[in-house]
Amino acid sequence: MSPKSIIIIGAGIGGLSAGIYGQMNGYRTQIFEMHSLPGGQCTSWQRQGYTFDACIHHLLGCSPQTRLNALWRELGAMPTELVYPRECVAACAPDGKLFRDYYDPDLLENHLKELSPADARVIDDYVAGIRFYAPTDLWGRLMVGTLADRLGALPTVLGSWRWVRSTMKQFAERFSDPFLRRAFPLLEYSFPDMPFILHLQKHGLGAIGDIAWPIGGSLAFARSIERRYVELGGEVHYRHRVEKILTENDRAVGVRLADGSEHRADIVISNADGRKTILDMLDGRYVNSRIRRYCAPPPDETNWAVHVFLGVNRDLSGEPSALVMLLEQPVTIAGRTIHSLEMQMYGFDPTMAPPGKGVIKVELVSSYSYWQALHADRSRYNEEKARVAETVIQVLETRFPGIKSQVEAVDVPTLLSWERYMGGTHGFNNAPAKKQNLILALFSAGLNMELPGLQNFYFVGIWATSTGTLFANALSGKKVIQAICRRDGKRK
Repeated sequence: MSPKSIIIIGAGIGGLSAGIYGQMNGYRTQIFEMHSLPGGQCTSWQRQGYTFDACIHHLLGCSPQTRLNALWRELGAMPTELVYPRECVAACAPDGKLFRDYYDPDLLENHLKELSPADARVIDDYVAGIRFYAPTDLWGRLMVGTLADRLGALPTVLGSWRWVRSTMKQFAERFSDPFLRRAFPLLEYSFPDMPFILHLQKHGLGAIGDIAWPIGGSLAFARSIERRYVELGGEVHYRHRVEKILTENDRAVGVRLADGSEHRADIVISNADGRKTILDMLDGRYVNSRIRRYCAPPPDETNWAVHVFLGVNRDLSGEPSALVMLLEQPVTIAGRTIHSLEMQMYGFDPTMAPPGKGVIKVELVSSYSYWQALHADRSRYNEEKARVAETVIQVLETRFPGIKSQVEAVDVPTLLSWERYMGGTHGFNNAPAKKQNLILALFSAGLNMELPGLQNFYFVGIWATSTGTLFANALSGKKVIQAICRRDGKRK
């Protein structure tokens, strides 16, 4: 009997993961990818000798002792050469004062008490929370562990309630030091409403060496997973855009490509944009009220709608890996008034720039509609991108004197750039219109892998999970194959 066949739409991390676990479990899989590269949003590109990276900030699963590391090893992404940044992020005041949110709890405690001795009690509470989570591997136990692992994590879960209700902003209000009160809410990607408990849990993983940066960046990371898939016998067809999912008697039976060719399979998995999949590839035939809500346009005011990448003739090896720059005066960029600038600096990875040089990525909040309106006139669109880059460089000049004359390469992708690259809607902000919930994801809850009334079809990636994190997307590929194996009566 020939093995069951699976067609996967999209070679993002979720699609590659589904392909790998499908091959490992005796299915015959093939991936159709519209682009020429693997990884989807997990990618990077070169400009004038500099590598600009779009995805990885803090990669979880880098310690061989954690369960998420076992997931990456199965996918071929580990072991790999890693760099371990000393801090989660840093924050800089207008007067030059610098707060480094070190992963090492002892180093962090001493540093904070030097900055603000009067806040010793708050600092002790913060560091105690990090130490509480550091040895537990809580996320790995809950997400990929056995039943025994989950039961063993219960004391940690029950001990977490004291931090559950606080946001980053609320905890920051306990500091008396004005700089720390302003800086602390921005430590998690500049989202003041981020649950404080998630910051503690992530920080705990950093303290045990589970958070690092893969040398070479996101595209190299995605390629390592692609290699594992191909080695297992999987096939990736690049520059093959799927236009329709074929159905018969309410069962997915294959796909039709943009060139008109049809390809049949027993099962279809989509790692593509959910709105495109549901409303276009399936013509909106398999929806209910919940799915209709998910397909509503995402909030116009997105998180990171535009990035400014700079290749600079400047040594950044001594700079923090990530920095929040607090501004003395607000600045208007891309239609938004901002009070701080969020950035990554890649001086820790020598592959990202020529010797003695570095890359800075600045992330800016803006709206999809703002850039969509400009895009109707490409000259205005390009002029605004240039204006955004110029303003960012002027702001950086106050923290990095002379950097204006050191800029050698500039790139400014917006949500419209990502929409074109990924073939979806609203660029990388293509999540379902629901609240993304990492806490639910820790318990593998909130998964939405299937559509009502359609058999033999599954989602992976952000449309299957409660969060868009890289490890959750990878895990969704494993979970979908587990579900298929259960349905087929296979041991997995």
